[in-house]
Amino acid sequence: MNSKRWVAALATGILCTTGLTGLAWAFQEAPMLTELVEAGSLPPVDERLPTKPSVVSALEVGQYGGTWRRAFSGPGDRWGPTKLMEERVLKWTADADGGAVLTPGYIESYAVNENSTEFTFTLLDGLKWSDGEPVTTEDVAFWYNDIFLNRKIVPTLEPTFAPGGVPLELEVVDARTFKVKFAQPYVYFLQILAKDSTGEPSLDRPSFLFPKHYLSQFNNNYASDEELAAAAKKFNVAAWTDLWGSKGAATAWWSNPDLPVITAWKIETPPPADTVVMVRNPYYYAVDQAGNQLPYIDRIEHRLYQDPETLNLMIAQGQLDMQDRGLTLTNFTFYKENEARGGYHTVNWKDTNIWSLVPNMTVKDEVLAALFADEKVREAFSIAVDRELIIELTQSGMAQPIQAAPVTGTQYYNAELSTHWTEYDPDLANQLLDEAGLDQRDAQGFRLRPDGKRFSLVVETSDAAHAKTLELLTENYAEVGIEMLPRVIDRTQWDNNRANNDFQMHWIPFDRMTYLPADPRRLMGWDGYGNEYFKWYSTDGAEGIEPPADDPVREIWALWDKASQSASIEEADVSVNEMARIFTEQGWVIGVYGEGPVVNIVGNTMQNVQPDLVQDDIFRGIGLARTQQFWLSQP
Repeated sequence: MNSKRWVAALATGILCTTGLTGLAWAFQEAPMLTELVEAGSLPPVDERLPTKPSVVSALEVGQYGGTWRRAFSGPGDRWGPTKLMEERVLKWTADADGGAVLTPGYIESYAVNENSTEFTFTLLDGLKWSDGEPVTTEDVAFWYNDIFLNRKIVPTLEPTFAPGGVPLELEVVDARTFKVKFAQPYVYFLQILAKDSTGEPSLDRPSFLFPKHYLSQFNNNYASDEELAAAAKKFNVAAWTDLWGSKGAATAWWSNPDLPVITAWKIETPPPADTVVMVRNPYYYAVDQAGNQLPYIDRIEHRLYQDPETLNLMIAQGQLDMQDRGLTLTNFTFYKENEARGGYHTVNWKDTNIWSLVPNMTVKDEVLAALFADEKVREAFSIAVDRELIIELTQSGMAQPIQAAPVTGTQYYNAELSTHWTEYDPDLANQLLDEAGLDQRDAQGFRLRPDGKRFSLVVETSDAAHAKTLELLTENYAEVGIEMLPRVIDRTQWDNNRANNDFQMHWIPFDRMTYLPADPRRLMGWDGYGNEYFKWYSTDGAEGIEPPADDPVREIWALWDKASQSASIEEADVSVNEMARIFTEQGWVIGVYGEGPVVNIVGNTMQNVQPDLVQDDIFRGIGLARTQQFWLSQP
């Protein structure tokens, strides 16, 4: 697939939403909402929708009703439900060919000035929160003044919102229009917004918008110390600042049913319930091409599963209507064999995740850190892996042996980088490890570190479905004298270990290798191989660990600083391509396999699930499929 299909449009200049140009017909709504209107507990649909709603062109105009049955693995799986319904000021949506198109969300229009230093956004007229309160630029100003610039809530600004070290500035023009300004050109800003919105401190991250009428009660610029302490006590958290963030008791949408949202669904029964329930938002701002207010589906239920076997049982028994989360190619034959029994079919998407081993370059064990810093050791880590065997035995032979590098189908793809250090060569791996000073072994044949301890690596993953892969990797590494100790741990603990620099090596789906500048932090060390280095960079040395003066990660940072201030995408892309080259050739992340299909279990009553979509966090995973237009036919 070429880049024109994966990234079908990169918007510049002025664009308008595909909003309704006329009101020639009455809007329709779900029967469950009509009942509320007739009971007098909800305004009529035309009073709940914007004057000119956004239009989501459904693959087929659907029917209202039903409950979408899903599975989730626990509180740490919060991103799975979130990606079903995130909203952005601009977002990636799928075109007819499966390509990713940058599309306006809850705005009437936007404009970019000639040198990409000023971005103007106009909210939809009549846009409302899920509690019926108007959405205005007061909510935007609240986000900027009281959250974005509030160091109690956002201690550190991400470099993606402060190119060249200068934070974005906000100007409110009127009740619906605002401008975002930068000190220099910022040609990637729209793509960054579509991926990460304006970042923390929320879970669904609606760009620029936070409901002032609700959240000001938890904000130190509005509430007294006593009121904040009482709020923390009410939500059972240690401090009021714990109310904020993607895990925040007040601002994480799936933890707080009272939080006003603009998403298609909102939480009704939050975790830790075994069945987490979402219900439609009666004020959702979009309609289909026939004027039907979306979403079509009334409710989404997420049932808890404890292990891969339980998830497989749910699939075989027909208990799921649409699911990609937690599925692996290891079980592909099982999924196909049980289609008739479970009343479903499989729909494949294109996977851009690169399943990878990620050494922690800032690991607290100084001897291990020194070994990770040795390029010969990192090359040995990579060429010791028998990728072809692993793919055959765990991916049904359907993935590709690739390195952690830009994937095919993008303008950043480089064939040499994709195959860097991927040829299986245990003899050379042994030679490199000997040359690195690891030529002594214990009685069991494992190498000894310089301090005399066995060269052991604890490798953590949060998904038991990858146990077989880790078993094979353990055998590969034992062949070159390295003891691998796999650990399957809870996702919350896995996240905490990464955030606290308390891990040796992770097994992860390394993503965001499609449109690199939409989230360049992956290459820069964030949340992975050099998280403490990235902290040091993003806080100007106030936090984290300073890398050595000659560490190539500094080159990557300098290149991003240059790219984020370039006058054109073409000029900026030169720096981004160089970032990718340095990152891949250094081998900080060891790609094993990728570019296989993503398997979706789709119940035979679930409609409008488009095949052949690109699965990447850049495009917000399943969100690219426009879940608002999914619908359930009556059996």
